[in-house]
Amino acid sequence: MSEHTDQYVNWFRASSPYINAHRGKTFVIMLPGDCIDQPNFPNIISDIALLNSLGVKLVVVHGARTQIEAQLNASGVQSKFHRGVRITEREHLADVLKAVGQTRFTLEANLSSGLPNSPMHGSKIRIRGGNFITAMPQGVIDGIDHHLTGKVRSVDTRGVREQLDEGSITLVSPLGNSFTGEVFNLSFADVAIHIATAIQADKLIAYNDDGPICDKDGGRYRELTLIKCEKFLVDQGQNNTSNTYFSLRACYKACDGGVPRAHVISAAEDGALLKELFTRDGSGTMVYRDSYETIRRARIEDVLGILNLIEPLENEGILVKRSRERLETEIDFFTVMEKDNLIIGCSALYPIEDENFAEIACVAIHPAYQRGGRAAKLLSHLEKQAEGAKLKRLLVLTTQTSHWFVEQGFVEGHIDMLPLKRKELYNYHRNSKIFIKNL
Repeated sequence: MSEHTDQYVNWFRASSPYINAHRGKTFVIMLPGDCIDQPNFPNIISDIALLNSLGVKLVVVHGARTQIEAQLNASGVQSKFHRGVRITEREHLADVLKAVGQTRFTLEANLSSGLPNSPMHGSKIRIRGGNFITAMPQGVIDGIDHHLTGKVRSVDTRGVREQLDEGSITLVSPLGNSFTGEVFNLSFADVAIHIATAIQADKLIAYNDDGPICDKDGGRYRELTLIKCEKFLVDQGQNNTSNTYFSLRACYKACDGGVPRAHVISAAEDGALLKELFTRDGSGTMVYRDSYETIRRARIEDVLGILNLIEPLENEGILVKRSRERLETEIDFFTVMEKDNLIIGCSALYPIEDENFAEIACVAIHPAYQRGGRAAKLLSHLEKQAEGAKLKRLLVLTTQTSHWFVEQGFVEGHIDMLPLKRKELYNYHRNSKIFIKNL
């Protein structure tokens, strides 16, 4: 095979874990109206279609800011803005509806195309819409009446999910109807945030054409916790009207509302969506919920918390009993996982340095936090500790959790494989199974 073919095969294989991880997940994509007139627009459409074909459930919320501006200008109207929000007067609504409708039809046409020799060939995408958004007026802000500029009041969550469950892409425009029968012009970011939080989407993805998001020194932000994202937005200032600010603010609000991950990606970079979702390094900036959980070395004041955590497992015979005195003596070997000052996980790493071994012991996770992959995170942290100490192999003895350790890459061994010092201490009455992992 050619070098190019080899690279393609390697990339395709490397992307398979991400394909499996994203299949069946729900993503909300924010597509600004600016994207439609860019050279990269056909590639964006193709990438969205590819996600759909890979089993990702998609809601596409489009903007129309550029198109509305052009339509109003053609009618000789100059829009007024307040804090970056267009004030939609009643006599301007017809132009707004026309611009939004034309933008929507353009997107539907492109998502429905299937020309031979094009990435869209054979896609057979179903596009669905509906009156999913109930709106209400923005009202009077800072003494300024916003007229028919509105905000989201509620989302028809069931209606959106029904469309997604049948395999359709749900296309949502930045308009909403009120209980009084009026139509309101909405921020497409506001619509996307409310839909993402209402349907409990797995991701919000915002296209941005302002370039990469960088720190003051020019370094690119690959990921931001909610706390760091909030600080970045504050530093940018509330009067910032850049697409980057609006995109990042939408990601922040979505994650703050319960969406686990949100991404800002380039509208100009070919394949930015695929690179962000199917490669290790990504291409944009990810915002994620800070779980407020930390993994750190244990301290003497953690002894009581560890004892409370491991005592039920000791009573069941899963863990070897440890006295408070022994735990205080061995506290330097322990690592804990802490959330809001509560010890929710612990484990110990005992180096056997002269034989390049490290024994993992006393792995415990609080019952209320056992289904979030925390034990695996704790184990990964211990592996890094062992690697940092130049140790070559991990050892664990267990009576009831052998399958879990096998899932983490351990291989069952036998007593003759134990380091000599550890073999002398083996408890034949307990008859623990032995598992080893090479680092």
